[in-house]
Amino acid sequence: MSAAMTTRIEQIVTAGVFELDGGRWDVQNNVWLVGDARECLLIDAPHDAAAIAELAAGRDVVAIACTHAHSDHVDAALALSELVDAPVLLHPDDRVLWDLVHPDRAPHAELADGETLTVAGVDLRVLHTPGHSPGSCCFHAPALGAVFTGDTLFEGGPGATGRSYSDYDTIVASITDRLLTLPGSTTVHTGHGSRTTIAAEAANAAEWRRPE
Repeated sequence: MSAAMTTRIEQIVTAGVFELDGGRWDVQNNVWLVGDARECLLIDAPHDAAAIAELAAGRDVVAIACTHAHSDHVDAALALSELVDAPVLLHPDDRVLWDLVHPDRAPHAELADGETLTVAGVDLRVLHTPGHSPGSCCFHAPALGAVFTGDTLFEGGPGATGRSYSDYDTIVASITDRLLTLPGSTTVHTGHGSRTTIAAEAANAAEWRRPE
């Protein structure tokens, strides 16, 4: 039996607050787990370390991979790291945002574009997709037909770019060059809200791309 047949994707939704630029917004975040009965990878660490740790209970957690460092994706990262004894991984370009949330402690290791994270025999390729934030990353698991996009791509188009350290043209380029080139059948597991597919978002791209 192949690793892809035994590896599964699990989800939990946590609720809390997103804070940036002096504003506060109530949000619900998706947390994704990729793994099997023995080990797993956690994607993002928002709000509730205990609930996320319970999702992974009984398994070795190889890492906590952060799609980006907005507060609603990393505020529970260090507490979760201690609960599950796993390193927190973040792209270095998002360190400025991380420091707003955790000014006294750094992530444990850096994510790099093109790097491969392996869990339960399945590879996830790191795609650096700046725009929503400078260090935003997506994680593509070809064997699972899945990509985890954080706040870069949602059902309906790009993530928000109206706050500090974000840029609309940059996120559009990231989605166009790094995500819409994936197989159309790829399921998009987002940081908030519903799943979608690459084909569905490619079909709608003309609605949110600016004319050249």
